Amino acid sequence: MGFALLLALCGACNNKEGEGGTGTVQGYVKLIHHPDDDYNLNVDTLDASKTDVFIVYGDKPFYGDDVETSPDGMYQFEYLTPGEYTVFAYSTLATGEKVAVSETVTLERGQVAKVPTIYIHDGKSYGTSVIQGKVWALYFHGASPRGSGWAYEHRVYLRKLGDTYHQDDVRVGLGGVFAFQKVLPGTYEVFTYTEDANEVPSPMIDTVTVGANEILQMEPDTTFVVWVQV
Repeated sequence: MGFALLLALCGACNNKEGEGGTGTVQGYVKLIHHPDDDYNLNVDTLDASKTDVFIVYGDKPFYGDDVETSPDGMYQFEYLTPGEYTVFAYSTLATGEKVAVSETVTLERGQVAKVPTIYIHDGKSYGTSVIQGKVWALYFHGASPRGSGWAYEHRVYLRKLGDTYHQDDVRVGLGGVFAFQKVLPGTYEVFTYTEDANEVPSPMIDTVTVGANEILQMEPDTTFVVWVQV
């Protein structure tokens, strides 16, 4: 009886997360790349190969081991005891700062615990905000209309509210779309210029507020409609 109790107590003592067991924690990492100067804000989702993945044993304040993903983004930690495990990898912000993305799983004795896919991000437009809108052009020769359509190569400006000078400018791409990337949270004036029959420009301004890590789509009813002399 005493020997059995001793074995039970020893088993309880060893029931801590870490190495020395027969379980495996396994999963995949995907990389979402945010390219810069992409008017459509498309992203590419790729297998995150050769990416460092870290594992935390239970509630310890530091990681216990790390591995590198295979070409298909897979990783695994072997020979683990039952318990709770947190796995994480790093996203890289536009500023170069790294942010951990984690998932937690419960591992049973001798089993393989499947971790939900971890999605990490990188690229110059990730980790900051984006302001996106459109410009519609009415074409004139003097006072005579010459058609209309989504503007192309029309210049749009971004200025922090209260500032005298704009901090960024972009040209409209296909479909009349423009996008300001890597924008810090705050309130901004987005503006462009329309022309009269004498080609005198006047500003058209809209005020927007953007938060952190946000893609702000300017509403359709604020689409800039500009007169362009041809």
